[in-house]
Amino acid sequence: MKTTLTFQEKTIPVYLTDTNKQAIEKLSTILNRKLTTGKNALKTCIKSLISVEIIGSEATLHSFFERDTLTISLY
Repeated sequence: MKTTLTFQEKTIPVYLTDTNKQAIEKLSTILNRKLTTGKNALKTCIKSLISVEIIGSEATLHSFFERDTLTISLY
């Protein structure tokens, strides 16, 4: 399933394996928190985010540069 998330005035596509509204809400909360308290690698990934893929309890953050792509836990 594909949906979108508005984050930092950008519309980001989010791909889900199952319909889970809680995962999208948690993702938004985590991204905002990690942008202020996360390490530099995570901040760089979030700033250049182009899409997110959620599988189970993990979200893979795809950034503009492939080397900055990271996977984080939602729970």
